[in-house]
Formats: sequence, structure tokens, C-alpha cells
Amino acid sequence: MRPVTYYSTNNKLEIVNFQTALLNGMASNYGLYMMARGNVPKLSSEQIRDMSQQSYSQIAFQVLNLFLGSEIPFAKLEELLNDAYSEDKILTNVQHVTDRTHILWLTNGPTYSFKDYAARFFGRALNYFLGERSLKRMVIVATSGDTGGAVADALYGLDNVDNIVFFPKGLVSDGQRRQMTTLKGNVYAFEVNGDFDVCQALARIILGDKKFAGEIFGDEERITSANSISVGRLLPQAVYPFFAYSRIANGEQVIMSIPSGNFGDMMGTVIAKEMGLPIGKIICGVNENTEFPDFLRTGKYVVSSSKESPSSAMIVSHPGNLARLIDFYNGHMFDERDPITKKVIREGIIDIMPDIDAMRRDIVSISVTNPEHYKTMKDVYERFGVILDPHGAVGWRALEHFIEPSQLAVIYETADPGKFPEDVQKAIGFAPELPMGMKRQAESEERIYSITSEPEHTLEGIKLSDEQIKEAKMKIREIFSK
Repeated sequence: MRPVTYYSTNNKLEIVNFQTALLNGMASNYGLYMMARGNVPKLSSEQIRDMSQQSYSQIAFQVLNLFLGSEIPFAKLEELLNDAYSEDKILTNVQHVTDRTHILWLTNGPTYSFKDYAARFFGRALNYFLGERSLKRMVIVATSGDTGGAVADALYGLDNVDNIVFFPKGLVSDGQRRQMTTLKGNVYAFEVNGDFDVCQALARIILGDKKFAGEIFGDEERITSANSISVGRLLPQAVYPFFAYSRIANGEQVIMSIPSGNFGDMMGTVIAKEMGLPIGKIICGVNENTEFPDFLRTGKYVVSSSKESPSSAMIVSHPGNLARLIDFYNGHMFDERDPITKKVIREGIIDIMPDIDAMRRDIVSISVTNPEHYKTMKDVYERFGVILDPHGAVGWRALEHFIEPSQLAVIYETADPGKFPEDVQKAIGFAPELPMGMKRQAESEERIYSITSEPEHTLEGIKLSDEQIKEAKMKIREIFSK
């Protein structure tokens, strides 16, 4: 089996294996680790057909083993995946709703979000490699909603890992916040004065500052990432399209409709398609942050200020995984940085255009307005008795915009509706029941560290400020110098 190698999207001379990419988090020159499209391993139609008799963890082994090669022994990888995806911890199901439309429910994990799938593999793989090398790591995460809780839960209590989560103050739900702030222990939750893009920019600054890591921990390689910018979170997101397909099809093409924010789930589905999964079209559903559909339509990528939306985890104006998608289609995207502070001064510069015609053949991106979120949730409940959350509503509505009911299709439902009681009640007239784990957390004490400094206010919207960087570093220093 030919080993899969990974390079930096900003430095293709940096070639590493999976373990190194996982431990490093961010690639050189602030790039993202990515594999060449021609190096993506393939699954045969027979292997895909056999998945109909396999559990989620068995399908995950079939997919992920191809990317890891011999870096984790077969028996150990099976053990890790059986632990990560045992059905008593995370139950996956595909629901037939109407005609040939199905919902893939990725909502039954510990934090009731699809982010649990990637986080649980990431945490176990990271802990395995760290244990083998007697190392420790600080995992930095920026979240627009569900990522923070999922990663925090997956890493909580691990001996070789600490976790810092940056989340935008006031822009995550109460339940989402508590999934990060009530764990304590080795999980440190920071609320940031700004939006997700500010949080993501801050995470990347901390990740890229090896001098700071050396000063605090005596180890310049101590800090890594668990955001979807980590290849260890990207690859597991190629598994659930295979699972969905295994439950509904046998050789027929399927359309996948994906509510998309930072584009990790969408990029995972692109990889699954390249591996041989018969996906006819990938629908990238976004909210009113329309940078990507505008790019597909015009060929010009322009980042503007992020716009508020009921699908709060998708309030992203510059998706972190877009550079990977551009790379996959033979282009290059990077963020221009100040040479001294390393702060991003211009986002999403495309100096090599991708094959946009090929991208358009594979992907369609559809924006769903804020009012359409509520209308869709109401319509789906009244017609089918199915309660969607705002993100699932984007996937449903985007599919409605695109296809006829006769086409086989899967919509990703990415968060339990109980995590968004106010939005669901606004749409259907009552709030869904809060998941049991969140009921317990609602009574628990929180621990929050605050970045109170103001972001920069520019014509393009708010941006990470130098004062925020200084404050974050000061507070991290205070925590870990004790």
C-alpha cells in the first residue's frame, strides 16, 4: 500500500507523514496539511458495497487505515476506532424522510454534534502518538459553536494533553458554551470579544508562535491544533458519507447536501468522492455569508464582514478549509500577514486560480437566508414531523433549491435541535427537549477566561487586534506558569 504523505498548502517542499502532521497541527508558512489529489487512496466498488454489513467503526477502519498506513498497527487502530465509535457512545442513523430524501443524523454523540466524530478520533490518535513518544501537547481550538465542546469532551482528562478553546462571546448558545466551560480540569475556555473569524485568527497566531511556546513550556513544538485545520480532524469527516451511502444505496449515485461553515465536513465529503464513493453532486449549503457561492458564480473571492445567522456555527466569512479545497483543484490560496506581528492583514488571496470548471462540476453552493431557516424548520415539522436544528435546515433548504424529489439524496443534520431551543421554538412553536448531558451541564459551575480587549474595526469588518493577541498570551502565561 502506497503511503499517503502530507504537505503544507503554503510550502509543498514540506513532506510529512500523518503522525507529524497531527502533532504539528499547522503546517509551515501558516499553511494547512493536505494530500495531493492524485495521492488520495481508492476503495473499490466491492469494498464500498460490503460496507452495508459493517458497523460505523468498521467502515471508519476501511477508510482511515488507507491514510494512516502502518503508522498505527491494525489491531491498535481497530481498538481506537471501536472505542471512539461504539454505539453506546455515539449512535449514527440514516432516516428516510420522503421520496428519496434521507437525513444522516450525526447528533447522538457526547456533545450532540457531528463534531464528535472527528474529535473522538483526533483525541485518541493524538493520545496514542504522544504516549508512544512520551510527549505532551497543548491543543488550541477556535470554535463557532459545536467544535469547542466536542474537542473539549474528547480531550478532557487525557494525561498528555491540555486544551484551550477560543469562542466568540455572545455568539454561541448557552448550551454550547457550557459544554466547554463546565469541564474544567485540563480544558481552558476563553471567551473572545469578536466573531469566529477573530477567534480563528487568534488561534492561528498562537499556533504559529513557536517562540511563545518555548517560553511557556520549554518546548517550541508543544502547541498543536484540533480545529478542522488539523488533518487529524479532517480525515474522519470522510467516513460518514461512506456510512450514509452504505445504508441507502447499492452502486447508485447520491447527492450529499451539507450545511457548511468552516468547510471541514464538506472537504471530507470531497475526499470521499475522490476515494470512489458514487457522489453525483456535493451541495455546500451556507447561510448569508455568501463568499463561496459568490466565488463559484463569479470566479472572484472577496471576504466581507461575517453576518449573523440562526445557524450560528456557520457564521464564517472565510472558511478555514477553503485553502484545502482550492489546493485540491490545483490552485493556491493564502492569507497575507504582517511580516513582524504575523497577524493576517488580507485574507483569502488566490494567486493561482483553481480549475473552477471542475469545481463547479462537483460542487454547487447555495445560500439560505435567515428567514428561510425558520420557514424550512416549520415546513419540515408540519409535513413530516421531523424537528431540524437551524444548521440541518440549511442542508434541507439547499437541497430543495437544487434537485427534484426523484434523486437519491442525503442531508447532513449536524446538531441536536435541543441545542437551539429558542430558534426551534420560534420556528415550530415549542422548544425541543434538552439532551440529558446538557441538562446536567446547565446546573454545573462554569470556568471562563475572558479576552476583553477590542478587536480592530475596519471597512471589511472586525479583525483580530494586537491588544487581543497580547492579552491572550498574558493570560495563557499566567495559567501555565503557576
